Parts: sequence; structure tokens; C-alpha cells
Amino acid sequence: MSKAYMNYIAGEWCDSESGKRFDDINPADHGDVVGSFPQGNVQDVDRAVAAAQEAFDDWRLMPALTRGEIMKRVGDILLARKEELARLQTREMGKVLVETRGDVQEGIDTAYFAFGQASRLTGQTIPSELPNKFNMTTRIPLGVVGIITPWNFPLAIPTWKLFPALTSGNTVVFKPASDTPATATLLVEVLLEAGIPPLAINLVHGPGAETGKAIVDHPHIDAISFTGSSAVGKVINATAGGELKRVSLELGGKNAAIIMDDADLDLALEGVLWGAFGTTGQRCTATSRVIVHEQVYDDFLERLIEATKQLRLGSGLDDGVDLGPVINDAARDRIHQYVQTGSQEGGKLVLGGRFAQGDGLDSGSFYEPTIFTDVLPGMTIHDEEIFGPVLAVMKATSFTEAIELLNATDYGLSSSIYTNDVQAAFRAMRDIHTGITYVNGPTIGAEAHMPFGGVKNTGNGHREGGAAAYEFFSEVKTLYVDYSGTLQRAQIDNR
Repeated sequence: MSKAYMNYIAGEWCDSESGKRFDDINPADHGDVVGSFPQGNVQDVDRAVAAAQEAFDDWRLMPALTRGEIMKRVGDILLARKEELARLQTREMGKVLVETRGDVQEGIDTAYFAFGQASRLTGQTIPSELPNKFNMTTRIPLGVVGIITPWNFPLAIPTWKLFPALTSGNTVVFKPASDTPATATLLVEVLLEAGIPPLAINLVHGPGAETGKAIVDHPHIDAISFTGSSAVGKVINATAGGELKRVSLELGGKNAAIIMDDADLDLALEGVLWGAFGTTGQRCTATSRVIVHEQVYDDFLERLIEATKQLRLGSGLDDGVDLGPVINDAARDRIHQYVQTGSQEGGKLVLGGRFAQGDGLDSGSFYEPTIFTDVLPGMTIHDEEIFGPVLAVMKATSFTEAIELLNATDYGLSSSIYTNDVQAAFRAMRDIHTGITYVNGPTIGAEAHMPFGGVKNTGNGHREGGAAAYEFFSEVKTLYVDYSGTLQRAQIDNR
């Protein structure tokens, strides 16, 4: 019998008011049930928000350095439980162990960054226009924050949100993806073990259409941080924005790597393979397009196809596996529909394009790594985020055309250029319209101390990671101290 997990609301592990439950299934082996989870509803969210409100004053008044020390303990516990958490992640979402270990390490790095950042929640001192008057700013927490996270980085992305939110003095209602609820539960256990007050963190499992919507709609949630699809993000932005809630959206991507004629093709090949097929293509930063200069196009394409053929599919818990499954059968079916549409619209399928079967793959949601050529802007597989192991290879006649092709998308998250020309590299950094640009590196790979996010349909301008996350989760407060002992009137013509 699988383990029965619970919500964590108002300081107690509890079932949902709905009485309903759902199963968490291993995508590499559908016979393996990771656990059953409560299907949260509006009543659960109401209780969670009330608890977070109750905890807010005590938590915000705790010295920031003390909150930071708790984050240091969180990092220490995550480090001690790294392998346990990595194996659980692989079991419930499928990516290979080397990646899930990296996912946990990202959380560890984020915790230690929070420990340091707690002493850098700084404001400014600013000269006054009047004598004997002191001006300064500080940052204050927002209140109760709703955090809604995806399944592809089930520990790292929640830490990007939870750690700066809590360190800044907010309390939290947390809804993780229903495909990876077990990792989220262990993360909350770690937070509690490290010393987060019981009412300050609340965990409500359940579907986005019910539990997530209840969080977004709740009148006493002051801010929303969401990572997921652009379509859902637009709905959240419209709903929460109508109530003037602060909203951070980290949404889709249609990222491209440019391979110039002077590039190190061995390095570029490694980067494209990792960028396109790491996490089985299920990253918002995945390389879904590669734009190759015509002078090296044939050589690079041949190398790419041969190298992709060598990638091994299987359970992420097995040694020697390069690609795990996609998250579930519905995702696999959607990916396959994109592949069929790509062929119908004129793309040339040169590799893959099928469900992966045999060799122990029949009981999981596996899809072959897939490569298209002859892809043009306007095609569905060029324009829409597939979120799977599907790569479109395109040809460019010049640097200028390559930049134009890269920018020919409604998304703007990540980008990459491989070149040994320093002038081309700096022009690319200037002219590529994305939130992230790599030179001689793949489109994937975030660092905890750096801002993460994009432009256009990728988000609404906020950034996760680094100090930028703390700017979202806190509010600037302007302070004046007049020690003149007389009435001094600012904004009056005193000159």
C-alpha cells in the first residue's frame, strides 16, 4: 500500500475538507504509486490563509538575521538529505539522478543565499532638500503570499519562491504541482524542522483549477508567485491584477541556440544535446530551436543526429540513462500531436517522433528524442512551447538573419550563441530579446544568486533568483525624520 500524505494547515498535518484523494504515479513505471494525497478545496485554502494571517505579525517582527539563521539550518538539512530527496524526485517526476541531485543542490544554494541575504535587506539613506531632516528607505514584507509551483523542478523552484518570501518576513500558502507533491511535502517538513513557525508555512495539495484558483481569488492573499504556462499565467494576472495584488509570473519559453560558422562545433553539440534533451526537454529554458549558419549546417546536423541516436532512455534511477520519461501519458500524447502537426505543416522529421517502447519502457511515459529540419516561423512547432524532447533545426545565412530568427517568437526567456568572435558575442547580448543570454553555453542552467526570468509572453517583468527575488517579496517604505523642531514644508516653493 502506498503512503498516505497530508496537507499541512494551521500547524497540523491533516486531510482535506473535501475527503477526496489523488495518486502520485511514477512516470517511468505506472505500477509504482509514490503516494496518495488530499485533494484540497476552497475550505482548506481559507483555513491556510487564516493561519498565515495569524502568524504574520510575530514572523515579520522576528529579526531578519534570525530568519536568515533558520534558512541556514534549512540548507544544512537539505544537504544531509540530498540523496533521499533526489531519489524521491526521480521517482515522482522521472528525470535522471544527476539532474535531481542538481535540483536539490539548487535548493541548498538558495537556502545559503537566503542566509546571507537576510543581512542585506537594505534600504537607502538619501539627502533631504530641507535642513535638519533625515530621509531613508527600508523594505517591509507584503503579508500572506500564495506560491504555486510546477513539477519539473519540484524542489528548486519552490525554494526560489519560499525562501525569499519567508526570509523577507512574509507568511505562505503553498500549492505544489499535483505531479510532484511528495517532494513538496518533504520540503515543508525540512522548513518546520529548521524552525519556521508552524502557522507561517501552509501546504495545500490539489488541482490548479480548484486549489490554485482558490489561492489566486482569496481576498486576504496579498501576492501571488506562479510558475507555469503562459495561458494560465495570463488568467492569474487578470484575476489577481483586478484586486491590485502583486503578481510574479515565470511562464513559457521557446528558446534558441545560434551556432555560428566560427563556433567550436564539439562544444556546441554538447550544449545543444544538453539544452534540448536534458530533463527530457521539460524545462522552460530548454533549447527547442537551434539556428545553424549555412557554412556549418550540414556538418553540425549530421553530428547532432548521430549523437542523439546514442542517448539512452530509461528509469532515471538506473545507471547510464540519459533521458527519463515525460511527466505522464497526457504529456506524451500532447508531444506526439505536436510532432504530427509539425510533419503536416512541412517540417521534415529526421529522427524520433515516436513513443519509446521495449527495453523496459512499456510501463512508462517515454518519448523518443526527436529532431525536425525545414522548420520556419509560423509553423506550430516553431511558435508554440512543446515541453518535450523535440528540437527544430533551422538554417541562417548570416549573423543578422540568425538573430532575426531567434527573436521571431512570442516568448523571450533564454537564448544562446556559440561563436569565437567577440564582436558577434557582444552584438548578440545586445540584440537578442530575451531575459537570459548565454555565450558559448546551453540555454539551460540557472544559478541561485542570479536573476532568472524573461520578456514578452515569458513573464510580467519580475525576476526570481538572486537579490531580485527579495525585491518582489518586499515593499519599499519611505521614512522621514525631521529633527528641526519647526514646521518645514516640503513641496512648497522654499527657494
